Amino acid sequence: MTDNVYKLRDKNSESEKITINLGYVDLGRIDLLVQEGFYSNRSDFIRTAIRNQLASEGEAVKQSVIRQTLELGLLDYSKSDLEAVKAAGEKLEIKVLGLARIAPDVTPDLALATIESITVLGALQASAELKSALAERIR
Repeated sequence: MTDNVYKLRDKNSESEKITINLGYVDLGRIDLLVQEGFYSNRSDFIRTAIRNQLASEGEAVKQSVIRQTLELGLLDYSKSDLEAVKAAGEKLEIKVLGLARIAPDVTPDLALATIESITVLGALQASAELKSALAERIR
């Protein structure tokens, strides 16, 4: 019976869950638009509203990204990446708008030896142990 059971690979979420508080009237207006078929659900409405607002502020965001020298998108740091940085005697100043991921096999000692600072506007995915070790360097 167990010969047809397969372990599925872990699903890496490509989004971050947030919680917002809305007034009852605003929530009712959203529900009305959903009921009338303009949106499939509340989340669809909220994602659309956020995208529209970000599009209207697009130039301001673009200029801020340039001014702050942020990398846009996903930055992945593997153990071998950080070992190469260490071998070169360098330290990283990680600055990203999006997602920064540090591999689970990166030790706190290696991270402390190679990461000078981390600025993430979005999300940082790293082990709790790594985040704790780097806490003073995360801005």
